[in-house]
Amino acid sequence: MFVHFLRENKGAAGILFLIRLFLGYEWLTAGWAKITNGFDANGFLQGAVASASGEHPAVQGWWASFIESVAIPNVDFFNVLIPWGEFLVGLGLMLGTLTTLAAFMGIIMNFAFLFSGTTSTNPMMVILGTLILIAGFNAAKIGLDRWVIPFMKKSLHLRQSKAVLHH
Repeated sequence: MFVHFLRENKGAAGILFLIRLFLGYEWLTAGWAKITNGFDANGFLQGAVASASGEHPAVQGWWASFIESVAIPNVDFFNVLIPWGEFLVGLGLMLGTLTTLAAFMGIIMNFAFLFSGTTSTNPMMVILGTLILIAGFNAAKIGLDRWVIPFMKKSLHLRQSKAVLHH
């Protein structure tokens, strides 16, 4: 019943629009601050690894191993990926463009931050992002996806039709 409300109700589309604007603003401003002020994830990553020890570690060993073997050796990549990922997720949510993809990618980043021992606003952002995911297209009816998604479907359908004709 709640899922149906999120996916079909016009009032829910309005509420989801406000949630998208709030969540998008949070992501966009966080990313923009990192882009314009410079960003180095190395200290954060080192701190996450250090939080993986002790009687009640904030970071699980498997995640600390990932950070040590993948993230830290490739910190320059993460120094670009994180700020631009945050910024683009925020832009997508605020404009309502590829909304479900933006929400999904935001949730992935939230969980990466949570796995790294940072609670902050991440649980709230996961909940709001999940509402957007559950709502699907209704979350973007007040946004550019109203035109982008039908255009993409039409383009894909035309491509598939041409591929069938050529075989």
